[in-house]
Amino acid sequence: MGYIHELPDWPKLTWDAGKLSPLLADVRHRQGRLLGRMEGLGFNLRSEAQLTTLTSDVVKSSAIEGEKLDAEEVRSSIARRLGLETAGTATASRDVEGIVEMMLDATQNHVQPLTEERLFGWHAALFPAGRSGMQRITTGAWRPAEAGAMQVVSGPMGRERVHFEAPPAEKVEGEMKTFLEWFESQNGIDPVIKAGIAHFWFVTIHPFADGNGRIGRAIADLELARADGTAERFYSMSSQIEAERKEYYLKLERAQRNGLDITTWLEWFLGCLGRAVEKSDEALSGVLYKARIWKQINRQPVNERQRKVLNKLLDGFEGKLTTSKYAKIAKCSEDSALRDIRVLIERGILVKNEAGGRSTSYSLTGEAPES
Repeated sequence: MGYIHELPDWPKLTWDAGKLSPLLADVRHRQGRLLGRMEGLGFNLRSEAQLTTLTSDVVKSSAIEGEKLDAEEVRSSIARRLGLETAGTATASRDVEGIVEMMLDATQNHVQPLTEERLFGWHAALFPAGRSGMQRITTGAWRPAEAGAMQVVSGPMGRERVHFEAPPAEKVEGEMKTFLEWFESQNGIDPVIKAGIAHFWFVTIHPFADGNGRIGRAIADLELARADGTAERFYSMSSQIEAERKEYYLKLERAQRNGLDITTWLEWFLGCLGRAVEKSDEALSGVLYKARIWKQINRQPVNERQRKVLNKLLDGFEGKLTTSKYAKIAKCSEDSALRDIRVLIERGILVKNEAGGRSTSYSLTGEAPES
């Protein structure tokens, strides 16, 4: 049997809705619970959760392709574009700015139609210098015939594994026209299922000279944002795909030679998505920890000095909190600092660490789990 795109009825993809139904119901339930929990957070914590998720999404999507991005640069670029006060000081490179621009456009503007022009813009943003590594490539346009056969590979240079071969370049324009018409049509397919189909279909066509995996995942994220009905992102599909990278490529490869029925691929996609939502608690543990602490703090008001110091502790205070450090942060006397600290200890928000005397220090009750 040839590749799926060589079959006479391509791209009339089919799947077993009965097999997918319980998986879809489980994923939808998980998504609803997560979004409900996040609704209960204040704006600042929700923004920080979204920043954490989007940073991971961008970093991991590139990692799948073997490209390592600086997480601080990514975080800083996203925060600045979203107008968040948590923007870092790292200056992002052009490559980082490009993939951030694409991912944010996909999720923040998910209600806008996906068009050829929009995809060309994403591709040009991914390769601002018109090069993939040392090689010059065609950007902002479908792959040209002179680029030769397009093989989909994974693995380190010199030990690549070929998973399948994409349609020839002369067919790409027609293939993409069909795909985009389908993607924007009201075809009655659940958007979560549609995200899995769209990613598979786009990656099968592989319309660009490079960057197809990242753009394909951005398309899936766009449709998942439509499924959630919100631009706020609290789980990262790319992070989970990166964790299951070998299985991801294996499922793509097998689906290329398994006829037009892509049930097995969609079963894996839904399972992977479910695990991504499930693991969001772990990824957002620091943010959720802050939410728990502030819930405890806000049972009774704290003064501005206390609030300032607690914010500092929750944002990753380096070293140990002492009376003198408290006084310096809060810009008050050490006597006032000590009185504030005693109140916070009485309320169970701070605890005195074991070492005493001049080494007396304090920390928040419980420690934030590592994110």
